[in-house]
Amino acid sequence: MTEIRHEPVAPTRTQWLAPGSDIDAHRHDDHQIVYAARGVLAVTTGAGTWIAPANRAIWVPAGTVHAHRAHGALQLHLVGLDVTENPLGLDAPAVLTVEPLLRELILAHTGAPGHDDSPERRRLRAVLLDRLAASPQQPVQLPSPSDPRLRHICDTLYADPADRRTLAALSREAGASERTLSRLFTAELGMTFPQWRTQLRLYQALVLLAEDTPVTTVAHRCGWASASAFIDVFRRAYGHTPGRHLPRGR
Repeated sequence: MTEIRHEPVAPTRTQWLAPGSDIDAHRHDDHQIVYAARGVLAVTTGAGTWIAPANRAIWVPAGTVHAHRAHGALQLHLVGLDVTENPLGLDAPAVLTVEPLLRELILAHTGAPGHDDSPERRRLRAVLLDRLAASPQQPVQLPSPSDPRLRHICDTLYADPADRRTLAALSREAGASERTLSRLFTAELGMTFPQWRTQLRLYQALVLLAEDTPVTTVAHRCGWASASAFIDVFRRAYGHTPGRHLPRGR
């Protein structure tokens, strides 16, 4: 069994990760905010994967075993918070909206020397915590199934997000009825089959966009009937068009 690294103090710093690189599974005794100012970040725990483009951050509670993966060149900003500092009152990972002021606060805080305990830095941190408390949560998560029949369906779609078969058609391969699988999606993953598939496609779309894949190609590979349909769903999920995520501004 792989040993989980234990780093008692969650660091506050800025670092770059190359495309496709990972930070292996570990845990902190502190809470942590993880924000990618560039690229797309995926944080995986035992409960699933949380995805954060550049207008989202991920809240990782103290004690949570988690791993990071970079999609595209990742400019990573880490904010460690003492276990007593929980402005959102959350005990599970969550994706948070990063509005412009919060973004600048995170960049300024992680860019300052970690040992600096000046009055200016304390004031900056206090405002950052205030803005975090007001940050809405976003449903940008791919939960992990435990039932083997459900896992078969999810793995099939992971391999090919453009697979357009219905749950009834996929259920014949999984050895369970459509009704059983539909119930499992709701019970285990907290969402319906169409909702989970849309989340998967959006996740894969973010990964492809971070790799500088054209929008039309992303729409096709992820199963949308047209680029316009993809853009509409993407805009409703993230508040802007997918072209904003192309590294070279295609």
